[in-house]
Amino acid sequence: MLKIYIDGKLYDKEDAKISVFDHGLLYGDGVFEGIRMYNGKIFKCVEHIDRLFESARAIGIRIPMSKKEVIKAMEDTLKVNDIKDGYVRLLVTRGIGDLGLDPKLCVRPSVVIIADKIQLYPPEIYEKGLELITAATPRNHQEALSPRIKSLNYLNNIMAKMEGHQANVREVVMLNLDGYVCECSADNILLVKNGVLKTPPASAGILKGITRDTIMEIAHESGTEVREENITRFDLYVADEVFLCGTAAELIAAVKIDGRVINDGKPGPVFKELLGKFRELV
Repeated sequence: MLKIYIDGKLYDKEDAKISVFDHGLLYGDGVFEGIRMYNGKIFKCVEHIDRLFESARAIGIRIPMSKKEVIKAMEDTLKVNDIKDGYVRLLVTRGIGDLGLDPKLCVRPSVVIIADKIQLYPPEIYEKGLELITAATPRNHQEALSPRIKSLNYLNNIMAKMEGHQANVREVVMLNLDGYVCECSADNILLVKNGVLKTPPASAGILKGITRDTIMEIAHESGTEVREENITRFDLYVADEVFLCGTAAELIAAVKIDGRVINDGKPGPVFKELLGKFRELV
């Protein structure tokens, strides 16, 4: 029976509940992290916890636990569920308030930890690659809600994802209001052109993914030139390779975008090399 951590206690999955007056439910007022565990070790644990606390600080939530206490609670939740290779969803909500917006009425934030298995795509998609479309829904303007805040409000991404469903593809490319490529609905995006690995900069309005940073480090250490620069749809269409990365998806190639086949329509050599080195690392 899966156990869920809520505010210092473990509950059976069926009994794990939050109040209907929690502002995380009412307004998406909170932050979260998705974290992987490989071979009994939490991957990039410090980086994820640092980002969680930064996101909370950015929206004025004071997490009622220290970083060490959060890590300990996460480790205990993984242990009680006997998970050595899996996924952790760590949430912090504003807490219980009333039906109004006022965050001051939420006295204490809530911490929720869910440890389970996850697989975003079937194995054959990882072998053959994804088809993408460009979503008409633009990414939220970063001055309205910074994408650096990993908030519980993912409606912007969900609306874009729905466009993908309507087009019968599993993922979409999102643009910012200037027309530059940001990211996908749930993953960062990278391309390879003439041996150079390129990805949108933070200033384009992206979440600086921890898996993204890891892939950039691996590429740099392998001698591949890495650039963060504005990318257009044209750049994606004429790229030698395109691939996505994220904690849940890990690495997955994109082989077709808006009906254009990327190069020969197969996962490319740079992607395969980076995927191999990433698997060695984890």
